Amino acid sequence: MLKIIAHRGMWDHPAEKNTLASFERALKHGFGIETDFRDYGGQLVVSHDIPDQNAVSAKTFFELCDTFPVDVPHALNVKSDGLQKLLSAHLQDWSEKRYFLFDMAVPDMLGYLNMQLTTYVRVSEYESYHDYGGRASGVWLDAFKGDWYRDKGVELNLFSQNPIAIVSPELHGRDHHLDTWNWIKNINTPQNQLLLCTDLPLQAQEFFNE
Repeated sequence: MLKIIAHRGMWDHPAEKNTLASFERALKHGFGIETDFRDYGGQLVVSHDIPDQNAVSAKTFFELCDTFPVDVPHALNVKSDGLQKLLSAHLQDWSEKRYFLFDMAVPDMLGYLNMQLTTYVRVSEYESYHDYGGRASGVWLDAFKGDWYRDKGVELNLFSQNPIAIVSPELHGRDHHLDTWNWIKNINTPQNQLLLCTDLPLQAQEFFNE
C-alpha cells in the first residue's frame, strides 16, 4: 500500500510550512514528513531557505517525531553540506525504516553512504539512476517540467526493487491531475515500497485508499 509523506508538514497556508504546528498535524494523521535541514550557529535547524534565529531546532523536530511515531518514513532533505555528524546524532536511535536522507550534493552524499545512513538517490529528467555500488537505499523520483517517467514508460523495477518516493506534480506548481495519481495507483511494486510526497496528504489518502 502506498504511503504518504506530507511536504513540509500538513498545512493550509504557505506560511505554515516547516512549522511545528504543521509537523504535529501531519504526525497525528499518520503521515510521514518531508522537511529541510541546514545549520545555523553550529546547530542543526529546520529551514528550506537561509535560516535565522527563528528556525525550528532539529532537536525539537526529532523529539516531536518520537512523541508521535508513525509507520511512514520521514524524508530528510539535506540543504547544506557537511551535516553528517549533526544529523547522525539524532538518527542513531532510529531504525533505517524510520527515515531517509536525500537531495544533498553527490560528494556530500558519499559521506552519508560511508556512515551507512539511509540515503535515497535522486532521479529526474536531468539525473540518471545510480545505486552507488548497491549502497543506495531508495529512489527520490522527481519531475520538474512534466511526468517524464510516465510519458516514457519508465520501468520502476529498474531501480533494484528499492523503495521509490515519487514527487507529486503540485510540488512544482503543476496540477496533481488524477491521471498522474491514477498512474501511480496502478504501479505494480512490492507492498510498502511506494511513497508519495505531496502538498495534499488528505486528498491523497482518500484517493489511494479507495
